[in-house]
Amino acid sequence: MVTSSPIIVALDLSSAEEAVRLAKAVTPHVGAFKVGLGLLHGAGPGVATALVDLGKPVFADAKLHDIPTQVGAASRRLGRLGVRWVTAHVSGGESMLRAAQEGLSEGSGGYAGLLGVTVLTSIGQSDLTAVGIANTPGKLVSKMAKVAAAAGCEGIVCSPQELAVVGTVAPELLRVTPGVRPQGAGKGDQTRVMTPQQAIERGADWLVVGRPITGASDPVAAAAALVASLEIPQGVEDR
Repeated sequence: MVTSSPIIVALDLSSAEEAVRLAKAVTPHVGAFKVGLGLLHGAGPGVATALVDLGKPVFADAKLHDIPTQVGAASRRLGRLGVRWVTAHVSGGESMLRAAQEGLSEGSGGYAGLLGVTVLTSIGQSDLTAVGIANTPGKLVSKMAKVAAAAGCEGIVCSPQELAVVGTVAPELLRVTPGVRPQGAGKGDQTRVMTPQQAIERGADWLVVGRPITGASDPVAAAAALVASLEIPQGVEDR
């Protein structure tokens, strides 16, 4: 069993009030909070500040992807909110990622780190082929991890299925893994998934979990049960 939680709860809820209320309830069982596009573009960035005040790291999943100047400006503003991580798509290229990291560092006073988003967990091989990408998700993530590392990203966001390849090509990157589902849970709109324990065993540093907690009849009990079920493989230090 882990001694502290590797769970980032994805607060993909309809209002800031609902998100903060649930975050307060599950705080003893999770390690960080994620604010996604729905809240960032709905309730607004202020929801991130409210979550920062709860005392745990906040992950602003902005998925920035634009020209370097615009991404740098956006990440600078996000860094001022006190968040610990911000995401940007690696497909935007190394120059864009560098601008994002520089803006984020400036806005946060060096506190926040950039996470490079690779291939979304909702995307399968057929989706890549349809847009003209011949590589498998694994090969594409491998290339993206190298770009993210070269650009100075702190970590990478990838599905559990690509954890091993990221560990091989860019072991210095923090590995943040969505697409984790407890045994028996539905996939929802995810395609490339594994159980939380499988992801831990493959080298995940953080597990992003949304609906299995937020959609549960008792989110607190669901979060507690999930953390209690995890075991760190021998040779891997507890968080």
